[in-house]
Amino acid sequence: MIIQAFLRWVETAKATDRARAASALARAYCSKDGDRIDRHAADMAMTFLLDDPSPKVRQALAEALAAAPEAPRPIILSLAEDQPEIAFTVVTRSTVLADDDLIDLAARGTAELRAFIASRSHVSRPVSAAISEVGGVPEVMILLENAAADLSRRTLKRIADRLGDVCSIRNLLLERQDLPADARQVLVEHVGAALKGATFLQAVIGVDRLQRVARTACETATIDMAGLLEDADIQGLVEELRVTGRLTPALLVNALCHGRVDFFATAIVALTELSEKRVRSILSDGRPQVLQALFENGGLDREVSALFAEAILIWRRERRQGSHIPAASIASVLVRRLRTMTDSSGLSECVEKLAIAEQRRFARDFAIDAARQAA
Repeated sequence: MIIQAFLRWVETAKATDRARAASALARAYCSKDGDRIDRHAADMAMTFLLDDPSPKVRQALAEALAAAPEAPRPIILSLAEDQPEIAFTVVTRSTVLADDDLIDLAARGTAELRAFIASRSHVSRPVSAAISEVGGVPEVMILLENAAADLSRRTLKRIADRLGDVCSIRNLLLERQDLPADARQVLVEHVGAALKGATFLQAVIGVDRLQRVARTACETATIDMAGLLEDADIQGLVEELRVTGRLTPALLVNALCHGRVDFFATAIVALTELSEKRVRSILSDGRPQVLQALFENGGLDREVSALFAEAILIWRRERRQGSHIPAASIASVLVRRLRTMTDSSGLSECVEKLAIAEQRRFARDFAIDAARQAA
């Protein structure tokens, strides 16, 4: 009877009074003594208040129910899709909302609603994945900045794929220690694309040269990254490069010249589909003919395969002698050998440029060390 009287009173009461009453009703429903009232009738009364024309009433209801684990789920869901101020109150605080509810709200809701979800005190992996899939830049930024958001490696990769061309997103991703290698490679390519699209640089150095500079920079970043990765990350990086068509002979030669043998071996495994044990055995001890056959099995033509076999023999000899010559020296040795071989693939030019670039880097480092010692 009390609830029925309340509903009759609501029809004529002022908005301020209705808001106070809504708050009192919701608190009573969720209190320890809530069983003293007709809970079904109270539930109906709060449901009725969801249609109150005054936002103050619905806001009062949201504030009273937001932190209550006993709050009726249908009412919380309705408030979560109310106007932004009301939705914020329940979406950011309510524990009644399960992952499925939050995923559904993120999928069909507004950008503001997704931002509220992304800022919760805990965002699970499934919810983070949903936001990364449909969210725009602001929502994803909030997600990345939220230390309480649990983002899987796959989710980070998806964000890199979708929004890695946005500088603010890229910076947030690169700050993460848990960013997987395949996602980092995607960001490298985005940086390269941004570099190639720079109008000022195109005007200064020309489109063709800028494209070559960007390609070289991306390959260098990839090779440097490959030297810092664990086996699982190397596999992810190789797969990303393979799928996107970046696993080129030039990149593989670059890897060999820099001693990135683990990366090179993983790439050959991916290209040949042979077991890792078999590939590594051939690279370590296989005869030149077997090496060349391995590379041809990976889709490389005969000339390129012969070049790779020669590079492996050079690496193998240096390893057995216990020497660790710099990339410039390895590339120089390979250039001298290539002069006696037939090469229509263009790799000779690639290796020679690599040797020159590495020699220039070595000279700069030498000059810097000399200057420091003189000081």
